[in-house]
Amino acid sequence: MNASTDPLKTARTSHQLLDAHPLQDTGPQSPIEAEVATLIVDTLQLEDTPASIDPQRPLFNQGLGLDSIDALELSLALSKRYGIELKSDDDRNGEIFANLRSLARHVDQNRTR
Repeated sequence: MNASTDPLKTARTSHQLLDAHPLQDTGPQSPIEAEVATLIVDTLQLEDTPASIDPQRPLFNQGLGLDSIDALELSLALSKRYGIELKSDDDRNGEIFANLRSLARHVDQNRTR
């Protein structure tokens, strides 16, 4: 039996690959992540459901596919809903808008309502 047909060899090889590149456990959305995901879907009229947005998936480009106009609309909606101030020239915007989890964390830490 060669490695390609030996299930134990395949399992060991797969396990070694996982050990070398551990997958991050994204886990389910937290309540604030679910709330922000709903705001994203509703504001931008996305076809995705809020629950389908992986908290670790990038919001822009190859991830959810948002663009700069979406970021502006989303910033305005977040400001209205949560009273947070997001500025276009903030050096942290890349980190804040990296994914749902980072955006929800920022909202949770800075909300006034």
